[in-house]
Amino acid sequence: MSLRPVVLVLALTVSTAVQAQPSEDLRDVMSARAYAMGGAFRALGLGTEAVLGNPAAMALYPAYRIEGTGAWDTRAKEGLLGISVIDGATSKMAMGLDYHWVSLGRGGARTSAHLTSLGVGFPLTPGILIGAAARYLRMSGMDRYANSVTVDTGVLMRLSQSLVAGVSAHNLVNTDNVELTRYYTAHIGVNSGMLTLAGDVRGDFTTNDKTTLTYSGGLEYLVGMMMPLRAGYSYDGFAKTSRVSTGLGLMSETGSGFDIAYRHELGGEKSRLLALTIRMQMN
Repeated sequence: MSLRPVVLVLALTVSTAVQAQPSEDLRDVMSARAYAMGGAFRALGLGTEAVLGNPAAMALYPAYRIEGTGAWDTRAKEGLLGISVIDGATSKMAMGLDYHWVSLGRGGARTSAHLTSLGVGFPLTPGILIGAAARYLRMSGMDRYANSVTVDTGVLMRLSQSLVAGVSAHNLVNTDNVELTRYYTAHIGVNSGMLTLAGDVRGDFTTNDKTTLTYSGGLEYLVGMMMPLRAGYSYDGFAKTSRVSTGLGLMSETGSGFDIAYRHELGGEKSRLLALTIRMQMN
């Protein structure tokens, strides 16, 4: 009996299982502030990363914001450059535009991804905000190609002056692309002025017929009303690795300034990521 058909079937099975695994690369695009807080940022609405997180958060604190971010993984030799704009001051409906170029791959197998997002956020009532974002991904490189459009939605609830909670759904349009698999998040944030606490839980319910959860938590403490100190932790349910992070910033009375972050992976590929965000804000 020839073993060739059996080997072929096993190879196809393994290949299908690998392809079914969602990519974490484009879920890991955020600002230096968010990296420093372990990726727990969706309930805060304090930066332009709201376009990629929960778009309802764009309308949480009305302001005009521009941010530029660069990040580099010194171990994996991967990085990103991005620029984001949110106009939440002109009207009640906040609008945001985000563009990121992401360089992926190791060694000579490089892949370039261009991720563009356009979002809106709107307060239905003073305590309930909704939002949606359309996302376009153009990717080319070694065995990784994409030319896809999908949609995110989100809801935030202002439970008190300092407590906010929300949920969001991502990649609701099925693109049959491993880079844009569907997932959901629940998040909470507490902002007492000097101290900010945040937590996110992300759930993937469509991979291999099982639920995979990723957890993030972070804190920020404002020193002297101008220097935020940050720390965070995250657990990746797919890679089953933990990451610890830290960072700080410097900001003016208007909120403009810069942030730096360092993230250290424990186990796995032992990622070492550095990030810098420069931001301008006008209230």
